[in-house]
Amino acid sequence: MVPTVEWKDGAVRLLDQSRLPETIEFLDCRDYQTVADAIRTLKVRGAPAIGVTAAMGVALGAQAIDAADYASFAPAVIKICDELVATRPTAVNLFWAIERMRRKLESLRAQPISAIKQALITESQVILEEDVDLCKTMGRHGAKLISDGETILTHCNAGSLATAGYGTALGVIRSAWEQGKKIKVIADETRPVLQGSRLTAWELMQDQIPVTLITDNMAGSLMRQGKIHLCVVGADRIAANGDVANKIGTYSVAVLAKAHNIPFYVAAPYSTIDLNTKSGADIPIEQRNPSEVTTIHGSHPVAPKDVAVYNPAFDVTPAELITGIITERGVFKPGDIASQFQSM
Repeated sequence: MVPTVEWKDGAVRLLDQSRLPETIEFLDCRDYQTVADAIRTLKVRGAPAIGVTAAMGVALGAQAIDAADYASFAPAVIKICDELVATRPTAVNLFWAIERMRRKLESLRAQPISAIKQALITESQVILEEDVDLCKTMGRHGAKLISDGETILTHCNAGSLATAGYGTALGVIRSAWEQGKKIKVIADETRPVLQGSRLTAWELMQDQIPVTLITDNMAGSLMRQGKIHLCVVGADRIAANGDVANKIGTYSVAVLAKAHNIPFYVAAPYSTIDLNTKSGADIPIEQRNPSEVTTIHGSHPVAPKDVAVYNPAFDVTPAELITGIITERGVFKPGDIASQFQSM
């Protein structure tokens, strides 16, 4: 697997996902502002990957701070944290990772500045390594839900590209494939940014997992024909009541799955669960540039000039449409999430 994000030679190296699948190109971020722009412009995307990248952005920014003592160093780091938090409002992993870096900073107030700077780099690496490990654990839990010969529908990209490695929804699929199950995957194209066609199809083909690409409006027809056996998607935020925010179009897939009596699973780590958000109604939904809808890759018009556009990046799937939520702790009913993760 091509690394999505890594600390390399004093820089945050990102696989530029805006260039896939045509070009595999890496972006070396040498200041935290470049990291923030990469998150904002979807050069890196996927809730867990955004969290890891933001943590590294904090560590990177800290290296450039010229301060002699904690009293002057800490406010400068907090300013970096605040700027990175503002990049995207929906994916809660971003806030979780930044808060973890803040806590690490506070725990080091008695240390020399040089030691704090190195410790922040180390903490960001720990966050990355933990993400890979928990995705693999999550994959093993989820693979138990997939039978040999089944076809799985997934929406958007929740694979190694959306995490530090291995993936959430695609981690479940990848684990089932590694266990020798002869599965097939159907990937929604995921308009308007086409994460399914550009990223999920590419990623699965790299692993030689059979994948068929469909347009977003084909899913219902295939379900009716019995060609889809279950759905697995990722998440950008899970509320305390089990409602899930994920890429726009996820709700439609869940409604269709319910209508055709097909299991609909969400795969996400603990860092995606936001117990401070009571329900999906309280989740902020990011509104993005109209050009994502009116053009392809910003250069090929597919709509009349100046047409009114509504372009939310995410929608909310109510808990009652979700069969189970796959986590590193196991698979739970949506309504059980709060009690299972309250102590963490």
